[in-house]
Amino acid sequence: MTSTSAAARRTSVGLALAACFTATPALASAATPALASAATTRAVERGAGTIAPAAAPAAGLGRFHDQRLDWRSCVLGPGDETGHALAKAGARCADVTVPLDHSDPGGRTITVAISRIKATDTRHRVGPLLLNGGGPGGTSLGDAPDIHKAMKDVAARYDIIGVDPRFVGRSTPLDCAWPVSSAIFSAGVGRAGFDRQVALHKDLAAKCRATNKSVLPFVTTRDTARDMDVIRGALGERKISYLGYSYGTYLGTVYTQMFPGRYDRVVLDGALDPRRYTPRLLRGTEAENDQALSDWARWAARRHDTYGLGRTRAQVLAAVDRTIAASARGLTVGTAPDAFRLDDTTVPTLLAMGIADDTDDARATLGEQVSVLVRAAEGRPTRLSPEFAEALRGYITGKESHYGSVQTAILCGDAAAPRDPERYWRDIQRSRAAHPVMGPLANNINPCAFWDPPREEPTQVRRDAPALLVGATGDPRSDYQGTVALHGMLPSSKLITLKGANRHGIYGYYGNACVDARVNAYLDSGKLPGKDLTCVKEDG
Repeated sequence: MTSTSAAARRTSVGLALAACFTATPALASAATPALASAATTRAVERGAGTIAPAAAPAAGLGRFHDQRLDWRSCVLGPGDETGHALAKAGARCADVTVPLDHSDPGGRTITVAISRIKATDTRHRVGPLLLNGGGPGGTSLGDAPDIHKAMKDVAARYDIIGVDPRFVGRSTPLDCAWPVSSAIFSAGVGRAGFDRQVALHKDLAAKCRATNKSVLPFVTTRDTARDMDVIRGALGERKISYLGYSYGTYLGTVYTQMFPGRYDRVVLDGALDPRRYTPRLLRGTEAENDQALSDWARWAARRHDTYGLGRTRAQVLAAVDRTIAASARGLTVGTAPDAFRLDDTTVPTLLAMGIADDTDDARATLGEQVSVLVRAAEGRPTRLSPEFAEALRGYITGKESHYGSVQTAILCGDAAAPRDPERYWRDIQRSRAAHPVMGPLANNINPCAFWDPPREEPTQVRRDAPALLVGATGDPRSDYQGTVALHGMLPSSKLITLKGANRHGIYGYYGNACVDARVNAYLDSGKLPGKDLTCVKEDG
């Protein structure tokens, strides 16, 4: 990462993606014109007929594609760090008006916030590059300066477009007024913890239904992809290029399927297997998470004098296990006003937050946090760093309720989840023996078990797309096998493999010169490598 705020954002996004989809039944009361528009829209999205050279919008959407954007300062006030960083990079911001329901363009509208750093090499300009950093529910409006820096000289040829997807960040907001900021929890060490989880997630779903029922059917990836095409039109472009990380790779894949012929260069970093994209995204990644935790424990053991967790990998992991067991009785960390109560449903998630980045800085942060947890489990007083206190406040309190609300609404709106709590419990118990820390987290219940069914079926990948994929072999979030699977579904794609890294999100943020150079070469020329490539982790 090129900034502390960016690093924090990508860490939370990686977690959000890994653990983790409000929809009401399909609308049947739309007026005839809206139904006709919906049919036209779906025909274009399926690739029926021929897309006009100017990528004409579906019937009724022309006014959205033809809108004039009001570019203005990105700074909202003196304390707006994101806005000031954008302004320093020369970015301007605008709101794009889109229909809440793209099949009813005459109905309610919402806004999607975007930023733009304009191309300076206009003679060799490629066009706009839209960004999505993942989540779902993550803000990407502020990512443009980081990506501009990562692209080096190539950046001059692009309008770099940061986007806060619908209901995220500076776009039209959604907040279910949750008492927590995330729906990602472990089931705990026994049935009592799981039963508390069932009650919690049922309540979270009820709160979203009570506060945002009218919009929940449209908080989906497919609707976000439709918004992207409106952004393309509003920018006056025939095609867009795209850079997506994590969940953003799924969004990018969906766009290629819904709007063939309307994209140029596509980079998907930490890619998901679309067939595994469900509200239970962590299922199947237990082994990768176990390995990442083990690798961190080996790192911490070499620094016992600093963290006091044990001098061997096994001793560090044993300290982690003891802490989780003790947390079932409740742990209090910190001192007032920064005191927090943790338990066996939250401690494993904190571990998962810390192992998606194997840089020394990230591992040191996790070492400091686990040291605090171990001391609390042993009944000793603890003091929290400001960063750890803020992380806890942004997880187990309602401070970032809007983030968890949107993230969950997207997951639940994209694909149906099992509804019987006992099915989750059986899966948890089956996974617990082999994966005692990560199994109860990866298989836990979530609010989607109590959500209304999705309005649309998930997107099926039936079209090839010449994208450049990037994947780390030890990625504990969107595991490497998912990237390989997407590569197989897109025969024209090429894959850059980074060997030896427990890292989620590589290009521009990890500092691997091999990956960065090859992605930039593709963005510069538009030509994919002649064959798949392999890079190796660089020793820090």
